[in-house]
Amino acid sequence: MKALSKEQELLRTQKVMSALDEWGLSGEQILFLLDMPKSERVRHLARYRKDTPFPDDENVRSRVTYLLGIIDALRTTYPRNVQMGARWMKLPQVRLKNRAPLQAMLEDGEQGVVAVLSELDCAYAWELSGSRLN
Repeated sequence: MKALSKEQELLRTQKVMSALDEWGLSGEQILFLLDMPKSERVRHLARYRKDTPFPDDENVRSRVTYLLGIIDALRTTYPRNVQMGARWMKLPQVRLKNRAPLQAMLEDGEQGVVAVLSELDCAYAWELSGSRLN
């Protein structure tokens, strides 16, 4: 996979932070959802909103990739109403055990994030089911 430029990393960071803020998450919830290193504090989040890319950490990169998939799937699901994506994230979903997607992600960590992405993006869910068969 081709390495991203610092500008591309910053744009990804700002896009994810914007969505997490739009979804109404607290600083502690954002740190948890991104699987940030223990050295990161809530006060550090302001720099990610402005001019600093996320840390070069494998766990963070993985979560960012999943979250970008969720953000993109919400955008394509609700192309005419950007507020619907944030609303959908707070509504109970049958396939998530009648929990809101945000609740599932915060309760189940990475497994919850993958479940939400799978719920939104059938192509991702298909790839996942195919990999289990091999």
